Amino acid sequence: MNKDISIIIPVYNEEGNVEELYNRVRMAMDKTNINYEVIFINDGSTDGTMGLLKSLALSSDLVKVVDFRRNFGQTAAMQAGIDHSKGKYICFLDGDIQNDPEDIPGMYRKAAEGYDIVSGWRHQRKDPFFSRKIPSMIANSIIAKSTGVKLHDYGCSLKVYDGELLRGTPLYGEMHRFIPALVALKGAKITEVKVNHYPRKSGKSKYGISRTFRVILDLITVKFFGGFSTKPLHIFGSWGMISATAGFLISLYLAVIRIFFKEPIGNRPLLTLGILLIFLGIQFITIGLLGEFLTRIYFENSGKKIYHVKEIVQK
Repeated sequence: MNKDISIIIPVYNEEGNVEELYNRVRMAMDKTNINYEVIFINDGSTDGTMGLLKSLALSSDLVKVVDFRRNFGQTAAMQAGIDHSKGKYICFLDGDIQNDPEDIPGMYRKAAEGYDIVSGWRHQRKDPFFSRKIPSMIANSIIAKSTGVKLHDYGCSLKVYDGELLRGTPLYGEMHRFIPALVALKGAKITEVKVNHYPRKSGKSKYGISRTFRVILDLITVKFFGGFSTKPLHIFGSWGMISATAGFLISLYLAVIRIFFKEPIGNRPLLTLGILLIFLGIQFITIGLLGEFLTRIYFENSGKKIYHVKEIVQK
């Protein structure tokens, strides 16, 4: 690592913003003695974004551009930025200029105090109330309660991370909003700071209600990986044992009344339930065992990228 901080900016159809955003990053960072780099990830833009980014990269040795072959999504773009970064710390910044680059130096200095994550909190968020703020508040509450990591603003991309910890945390799906929770599993020290937020001036928001369902599914994944990623048999096996035990007790009860009280049991729904619970328990335990095998294969052989790079442009 030969940079103090890598500023990673995923962009998708942001031709009206990239030049101003870069200039504002330069203005904020050049006033400090922080050694930095700016990595733009062009996530399959179909407008003139890539042409502008290429010009920036060829005119400044501070800029690197990673150009995707198609749109892979924000999580993949952030993972690509991590993979190509050289900073001791990593900062993410949206490409819509709603976050303020002037906040980055202060967040970097806060991280240098010994924090692994410095999370931005848009305490005066400039977004539509019903379509953006309300869903965000609900999501923040659910994620905080589910993961145990108490942050006001999971959706704020402006965060500074310890690079070493982040590089050891593979991302996929819509996992970018859960990075604090994923890194916290490793014992990360987290703090939160208030940051500026501005209305979008150019381009269109890429967020929609359809992402909500994907986020919920990824939250379930995070919760599972937080407690059972290396021991899936513990969760499936536990339910399997409960089910099998219940089925066994029901079957034992029916056997007792059949043997000792000579009551017929062949036409009882309880008999069907007992047998069903036993087989369901066996299935759960089998799924847990298969999960154990898959977990070992995953951790031993993972390494596949979730994106494909078309070209990398730098001076």
